[in-house]
Amino acid sequence: MKPLKTVALLGAGKIGKMVAHFLGTCGDYELRIADANEAAASAVAKGLKDASGQGLNFSDEAAIEKLLTGCYAVVSCAPFHCNPGIARIAKKVGAHYLDLTEDVQVTKQVEALAQGANTAFIPQCGLAPGFITIVANDLIRDYDKLDELKMRVGALPRYPANRLKYNMTWSTEGVINEYINPCEAVVNGQLVLLPALENHEILTLDGVEYEAFNTSGGLGTFAITLKDKARNVNYKSMRYPGHCEIMKLLLQDLKLALDRKTICKLFDDAVPTTDQDQIVIFVAATGHAKGRFLEKTYARTIYHKEIDGKNWTGIQITTAAGICAVLDMLAQGALPTKGFIRQEDISYEAFIANRFGRHYA
Repeated sequence: MKPLKTVALLGAGKIGKMVAHFLGTCGDYELRIADANEAAASAVAKGLKDASGQGLNFSDEAAIEKLLTGCYAVVSCAPFHCNPGIARIAKKVGAHYLDLTEDVQVTKQVEALAQGANTAFIPQCGLAPGFITIVANDLIRDYDKLDELKMRVGALPRYPANRLKYNMTWSTEGVINEYINPCEAVVNGQLVLLPALENHEILTLDGVEYEAFNTSGGLGTFAITLKDKARNVNYKSMRYPGHCEIMKLLLQDLKLALDRKTICKLFDDAVPTTDQDQIVIFVAATGHAKGRFLEKTYARTIYHKEIDGKNWTGIQITTAAGICAVLDMLAQGALPTKGFIRQEDISYEAFIANRFGRHYA
């Protein structure tokens, strides 16, 4: 029997629980689960055969170093602002590094740390950026000349019942961050920054009407990769119609964008969570292929579902499947083992064939 690979899993929240379940039940990984809430980490580890849980201050570099020493990899489901410190320690101890961050500045810091590293640094391994980049890159591979690439993702309640038509399904801080920060895009061949919540559009998928608008982070490194290869590239979040205007009122008119702590508390106190969600993914590419002006699209809706006797949300399944599949591919030799690895470097076929990536199939 081959030895287990030891993985440090930082964060035992909604996504961390799903990551722990995937990795801890497949028989190939031993988990060291750590969270600021020791009880949460211990509870997640309790039901798994080869796992331990402990409390950890994500700003305590000595404690993180002790945890990561001897690990094959670290999978960070910690708050995005903790990741540069975690990545720095991963480099020091020689562990592979993977995270779920959407934050552009954090990714730039991780990319800088990857220079000269003897292990792989793979940020943005979730849904968007993450899978959306992998599928978009596959969609455009046969184009001789790419005109426009539209990438849209919605993490939505199945049964919205408030004026926002929204429920919290993942990090409040992450949602607010993407509604405020500048959004990278390619416009007329130039890499630009666009304001969040702008460029509003309406689209209909499978008979359901959605709105979409600029949000930050979803393109990951893809905008830089495509800036000399495409005329227009953009990413937008999808919501039910009416959501964007309310967020503009809160963040812009009432200036709560200047007080992220308050707006996050408002959301945590007043916007309920839900276990009944759906993930809507849409990619459309137009360009020239073999002398034809062609459009290709990808559309998929992934719902919450029962796995191993427990209901898991769509956002848990898709986000955790993304980072677990990439870790698995790394462990199986399907990805480079040194330096900075972009999501667009990952094969769609290999991802979908993976035991975790199949949850997107």
